[in-house]
Amino acid sequence: MPSWLLRALLMAAWVVTLAALAWWLFVQLQGLLLLLLISLFLALALEPAVNWLHRHRWPRGLATGTVMLVAAGLLGLFLTVLGSMLVGQVAAFVTELPRMIRSLLAWANSTFRTDFSPTTLLSELTSVSGLAEDYLSQLAGNVVGAGSTVLALLFDGLTVTLFTFYLCADGPRFRRTICSVLPPHTQREVLRAWEIAIEKTGGYIYSRALLALICAFAHYVLLVALDIPFAFALALWIGVLSQFIPTVGTYIGGALPVLVALLDGLWPAVWVLLFVTVYQQFENYLLQPRITARTLDMHPAVAFGSVLAGAAILGAPGALLALPAGASLQTFLGLYIKRYEVAEHPLLGGTEPAEEVRPAPAPAAGAPGPEGGSSASGADRDEPE
Repeated sequence: MPSWLLRALLMAAWVVTLAALAWWLFVQLQGLLLLLLISLFLALALEPAVNWLHRHRWPRGLATGTVMLVAAGLLGLFLTVLGSMLVGQVAAFVTELPRMIRSLLAWANSTFRTDFSPTTLLSELTSVSGLAEDYLSQLAGNVVGAGSTVLALLFDGLTVTLFTFYLCADGPRFRRTICSVLPPHTQREVLRAWEIAIEKTGGYIYSRALLALICAFAHYVLLVALDIPFAFALALWIGVLSQFIPTVGTYIGGALPVLVALLDGLWPAVWVLLFVTVYQQFENYLLQPRITARTLDMHPAVAFGSVLAGAAILGAPGALLALPAGASLQTFLGLYIKRYEVAEHPLLGGTEPAEEVRPAPAPAAGAPGPEGGSSASGADRDEPE
């Protein structure tokens, strides 16, 4: 047996053991790693504002806490407004339900020549409500499980908040620690990648917030003009949802205002639907390119595909992280990928196919040539004597 074979077998055994141990640790710590990734994204998004306050002589910890409190306040306002809208809409629906049922019964009786009565429908609803009560009684037995889920979500939220604060407040010290174990050339590349990530992530958040504000204001004006209830909440809903879900977010967010407007009649819903469609085109072709030209220059199809890929990999957090991560990667690769001048071709667009160059027809015999002479052949000319 060769002398090196035993060492090779031991080395292979150690590699397999360490790989299995690393995979086991990754599986066990997958939740914690996801929370760390979310915290890093939030820290990158908040760091431009923290750096701006720090340049104006704010202590870095105080600047980080202030920015996080402002962000938490805006999120709480958004959820509170939407919660009040939801409660109000449910109450209004319950109030209007008897009238809607009577109108539906009258339409069904006149259209299909039936004879449904409210008492029959009430008995059917009573049997359905009995099933609903049984289902609710089963749900009541899972209160302990629901409570543990809420506590787990609160613990995850506190964990993300704590990690975000430390990563943002101690960002320079954290980067210095990482660079201290790297050679100088690698340090420059790591710092360049970090700077690109901060710029793209922060620019993505702030540009999307500005677009959401403009979108919410435009839709609020329309909803107030049409006298749609809960205009502020609906405008805020479509403004936020349209900006943080690319391409289809406007239509998903616009479905709720259309349904609410439909309670007031068909034409208000039609006007809301038309405005949502027209505003989406205005934003895509005029507004968004000017605001996000320097922050998130990605094609809409690429952005939508990135969100789908992020959601498939990490779920909802992956969909949120996909766009800034993709923009950062695109910018970082653009620094190292050499580009060449593209040859003109009709398939590339912007060029017309080259016309075929044909030789000019030969002039007829006896016709003047290009210099005024005759174009006759030498046989027709008088030879000198």
